Amino acid sequence: MGEMNEQAHRLLLEQRKTLSLGGVQDVKSFDENEVLLVTVCGVLTIRGKELHVGRLELEKGEADIEGSIDSLVYTEHGPQQKKGSALARLFR
Repeated sequence: MGEMNEQAHRLLLEQRKTLSLGGVQDVKSFDENEVLLVTVCGVLTIRGKELHVGRLELEKGEADIEGSIDSLVYTEHGPQQKKGSALARLFR
């Protein structure tokens, strides 16, 4: 029915150590302190320590992140794109 093209976004955080996600479209970047994911609800920045992508299945839109998770932050665009847009708005 129309859900084949757009997957539902979901988050399941267990004990701040395991994060299971649905609705993941792409991985922008990742290292042990930060993971940036493109989701159907915007860019999700996951910050913590000793982070790693345990499972990534983009065809299903699913991912698992493991480590010590400190924060989850959504933005409409990537952090660098957002800065550029704000700067462009200042000079209009």
